[in-house]
Amino acid sequence: MPEMRILTESDLRTLVPLDLAAVDAIEAAFAALATKQVAMPPILRLDIPEHRGEVDVKTAYVPGLSGFAIKISPGFFDNPKLGLPSVNGMMVLFASRTGLVEALLLDNGYLTDVRTAAAGAVAARHLARADARTAAILGAGVQARLQLRALMLVRPIAEARIWARDPHKAEAAAAALSAELSIPVAAVSDARTAVTGADIVVTTTPSEEPILEAGWLAPGQHVTAMGSDAEHKNEVDPALVTRADLYVADSLPQTRRLGELHHAIAAGLVTTDRAFAELGEIVCGRAPGRADPNGLTFCDLTGTGVQDTAIATLALARAVETNAGTPFTS
Repeated sequence: MPEMRILTESDLRTLVPLDLAAVDAIEAAFAALATKQVAMPPILRLDIPEHRGEVDVKTAYVPGLSGFAIKISPGFFDNPKLGLPSVNGMMVLFASRTGLVEALLLDNGYLTDVRTAAAGAVAARHLARADARTAAILGAGVQARLQLRALMLVRPIAEARIWARDPHKAEAAAAALSAELSIPVAAVSDARTAVTGADIVVTTTPSEEPILEAGWLAPGQHVTAMGSDAEHKNEVDPALVTRADLYVADSLPQTRRLGELHHAIAAGLVTTDRAFAELGEIVCGRAPGRADPNGLTFCDLTGTGVQDTAIATLALARAVETNAGTPFTS
């Protein structure tokens, strides 16, 4: 059998930092979704409600890429009470031509964190104002911190605010980010105060009821919602879908089923078959992005298999270049 490469979380943290190359790889994946015959089946999800857990399985084949990934991603959201991370998992990368396993990526959710943050950067790059300087992050976990780092790769962010239901976590995140990024990052006790006047607002929680109200938002702002990746999750007031001048999905069939759009449809605010632009269409110029500095834009990111295939392919390419990881032959 051909050799397989095993890459640990430590390997992958060295190989695939959150940088512009990662952002560009995810941007290319969105463009492929709009322009190529991508095969991306619906997400398979297993719910374990008594432990506030879920397991998602995502995959996609992208023509032109040498491999395709299958990702297994558990999220158990009471784990922090046990001193454990809420997200972990792994990816397996297969050769597109033969189906043979090329790499086992034991990332414990790290690659998912990077590709999710990179997707937020892609959304901001195409939908936020070019002069956006102030960010509001709702949430204080790993993804909240990564989202701010990602925004700073694509927009001139000069200050930020962090709000979380646990004020102590918000304060800890704000202090760590201020020191790391060398910009003022303030912990704010009220979500509305955090959002008011911010150029970019990012929601990063597993909330099952809205933490962001449409009425708080003003012309010129951009909102990216990251957390609604299951039918029961809902971070944003459904009215924002119709109040925004531009609503954008990562995958329209997916956001209709489990994104923030899903809740707007359930509330009767939009019809199931209403057409909206996808982020990939905007990336490749097939649909318009922000048309007006005073427009209110809203991007609904539920996480797609093309992102996983893209980040896994990037990881293996860098591993081969540097001979990283452990070779294994069965």
